[in-house]
Amino acid sequence: MASKHQLSLELPESNNIKVLRIVDNSSYAPELPVECGTLNITSPGFNLPRSIEVLPNFNLVLNACTLGLQRTGCGQTSEILPDGIYVISYSVSPNSSVFTEYNHLRVTQTMNRYFNLLAELELGACEPDADLKEKLKELRLIRSFIEAAKAKVEYAHQPEEGIELLIYAKKRLDKITSQIQCTC
Repeated sequence: MASKHQLSLELPESNNIKVLRIVDNSSYAPELPVECGTLNITSPGFNLPRSIEVLPNFNLVLNACTLGLQRTGCGQTSEILPDGIYVISYSVSPNSSVFTEYNHLRVTQTMNRYFNLLAELELGACEPDADLKEKLKELRLIRSFIEAAKAKVEYAHQPEEGIELLIYAKKRLDKITSQIQCTC
């Protein structure tokens, strides 16, 4: 049986709103060359990918400049990467037949909002009152919508449904933000 490369990528979650990390988790067949490694990343709202030449076992930390989303001030400042669907493909020679592709739903800004709201709650090491319990229940529900959005995009391959769920979660975050900030 002929050996072949098994390409695989990992996109670790991060709370850093200015970077996207991509790690090569591929298994390369030792008897086959690994040449012309290409990573193509299409950012949310774009139609054309940004191509990056890579070597096997790469571990990249990408920012707005490296993704082509920021054209000025690179090296001094870095813009925030938007939440949304990033289409990421990785290939090696022959690139037309040895490749893998992922739809990654980035939710870093949304999750940061979630965690900041959680931190604003007046929680103590005791049973919360009814109002606080209700806010905690709502925040858990919002987190479930965010996780469901990622599942729809990344596992069920239903990007429209995933984005719909993420938008709904953000609306609920907006609503609870005003409630929490009014009481704190």
